[in-house]
Amino acid sequence: MATRPMPAAATPIPWWRHRQILPWLVQAAVGLIVLVLVAFLVSNLVRNLTAAGLLLSFGWLDNPAGFPIAETALPYDPAMPYWRALAAGLVNTLRVVLAGLVGSSLLGLVAGSAAFSSNGLLRRLARGYVELIRNIPLLLQLVFWYFVVFLALPNGSAAIQLPGLVLAKSGLYLGAAQLVNGVWQAPISLSVEFGALLTGLVVYTGAFIAEVVRGGIASVPRGQWEAARSLGLSQPQTLVQIVLPQALRVIVPGLNSQFISLAKNSSLAVACGYPDFYSVASTTGNQTGRDVEVVVILLGAYLVIDLLISALMNGVNRLVQLKER
Repeated sequence: MATRPMPAAATPIPWWRHRQILPWLVQAAVGLIVLVLVAFLVSNLVRNLTAAGLLLSFGWLDNPAGFPIAETALPYDPAMPYWRALAAGLVNTLRVVLAGLVGSSLLGLVAGSAAFSSNGLLRRLARGYVELIRNIPLLLQLVFWYFVVFLALPNGSAAIQLPGLVLAKSGLYLGAAQLVNGVWQAPISLSVEFGALLTGLVVYTGAFIAEVVRGGIASVPRGQWEAARSLGLSQPQTLVQIVLPQALRVIVPGLNSQFISLAKNSSLAVACGYPDFYSVASTTGNQTGRDVEVVVILLGAYLVIDLLISALMNGVNRLVQLKER
């Protein structure tokens, strides 16, 4: 009986070609390079500060700030320490960012969906809005909204009164607003600075989100529209029930960068006179002379905000991705 030849032993794969080991090695090398670069920059910063007689210190955060903040949701007065002033500015920034994320998402969804409307005028208006807003710098738009629109609002009884909303030069009033002795009072009141900044961010970011939404809807095969039409669904029903759920896997990754851009663009609040985190930090740096420490605090705060937005959107992205069977 003939014996079957033994199979030849498999040649071991060198570690530098192993598909499971190589990615980890590359990541470790990149991480090491980044750490070395950061260590070099930090040591260089400390060396230069030491030569100038300035050492990094954050003890000044407990000193009284001594400057007022015109508007803040966090209780604050000038006798409070600098860290409290920075916290009040950070809360102001978070207010604008959260409201801007919601408003720009809704506006972008409407404008992006309008690009597929059967109404030609609506399509042209949506396209014109996107092309106009995206090609004008945000700083100019903020100046326009603040000085041309909001500061031109009438005051007192001549204010613009809408259901649940009053627009006046003295502020924006939400809810059951009443005019008492020539002064508007409402459950929720916002300054015109906040309104101008929020409007500018929403309108500007909404134009970019509209393009993201339009691209996501365009990625859905045309046959999905035709199949829904054959089932008797109207165009709005087809868009909401059939197309948008499939387009989310393309839309959500694009929203991540737009949301982060909105958070960073909120630092232009100085154009509207709104006391955001960057504005308060600038005043703090001018008074204390601790510009390096203030910049470190700014970098850390905006980095945390951006990382939180990115983590949230990555979680949403995993939820909307189609599962292969």
